[in-house]
Amino acid sequence: MTKFARLDRLPPYVFATVNQIKMEARRAGEDIIDLGMGNPDLGTPQHIVDKMTEAAQKPQNHRYSASMGITRLRKAIADWYGNRHGVDIDPDTETIVTIGVKEGMSHLILVTIRPGDVVFTPNPTYPIHPFSAIIAGGDVRGIPVGPDHDFFENLMAATRQTWPRPKVLILSYPHNPTTEVTDLAFFQKIVDFAREHGILVIHDFAYADLTFDGYKAPSILQAKGAKDVAVEFFSMSKSYSMAGWRVGFCVGNPETIAALRRIKSYLDYGIFQPIQIASIIALEGPQDCVEEIRETYRERRDALISGLGRAGWDIPSPKGTMFVWARIPEQYRHMGSVEFSKFLINEARVAVSPGLGFGEYGDEFVRFALIENKMRINQGIRGIRKILV
Repeated sequence: MTKFARLDRLPPYVFATVNQIKMEARRAGEDIIDLGMGNPDLGTPQHIVDKMTEAAQKPQNHRYSASMGITRLRKAIADWYGNRHGVDIDPDTETIVTIGVKEGMSHLILVTIRPGDVVFTPNPTYPIHPFSAIIAGGDVRGIPVGPDHDFFENLMAATRQTWPRPKVLILSYPHNPTTEVTDLAFFQKIVDFAREHGILVIHDFAYADLTFDGYKAPSILQAKGAKDVAVEFFSMSKSYSMAGWRVGFCVGNPETIAALRRIKSYLDYGIFQPIQIASIIALEGPQDCVEEIRETYRERRDALISGLGRAGWDIPSPKGTMFVWARIPEQYRHMGSVEFSKFLINEARVAVSPGLGFGEYGDEFVRFALIENKMRINQGIRGIRKILV
């Protein structure tokens, strides 16, 4: 038997058990309200689709593209950062287009660390954050994050207790799954800390635009000196509902961007060019579509939070992301998140993501993804109410 060495450190996929029960219930004819995987259900805005369709008709766009992204798209990214965050970005040396954030982050970690290097990630967090480092042979240390934790204090404590010293710190605000948000003062502390300790900071800014109640998410690159130690990934998946298009980009520290560009030159020929051209239109075109997408998620958030509250399940209303992070009701907390998620499918006909799938510190929680319309969300609430009352 061939030994697949890099798979040895990957644990069984926690979400697979819950997904299997969901699929079995659906095959049996059950109507399951799926609030599990964070897969946006909203269509991509029509003007973006139209541009991609137009560009796809031109044979010159069918050839290999550039692994770093076409020049015009990198210019649009730099302009977007300047307009949105007041950050000057050089499109040639401080920008690279990636095949989604997962690909970009995985390849960046692969070129950044050696086996045994320590990588700090939040815990719980989006799985690619720790597993990109594990696949690359790194040693991952989880820093507790969430409503009961001071992440920066935990970070300083972990740094004092860790040898060898951490080489990379991965962050993401607004945060998936905990929905935690932060401010520029926090990022300034992170940048100063990273400069003091020689740490590269990678910030996943996927939910930059999905913010509510007057909150605006800052870019880490707004912090003084950030480009000395940090890069930031942004995804087109959420802001423009382009999840299946697989477009992201990384900006910031030029040395790090150059390293990612070099390894990508060996591994891919870039994104299908009509998709890149459509992405230019997304970034440079009217932004009312972003506001409409944000408002849709806000309405769904409010429907879920208020409905569960009426059922006796009180959950803080998140100021960011397309998720709701809910501590399991006390009477069911002993079950843990995986068994409770199974219970919700079997008894309430609602699928959620078990918090354990995002790290051991998430096991008292489940994550709701706001990927069903309000009518379906209310239907799910009625199912949950039956088991809570």
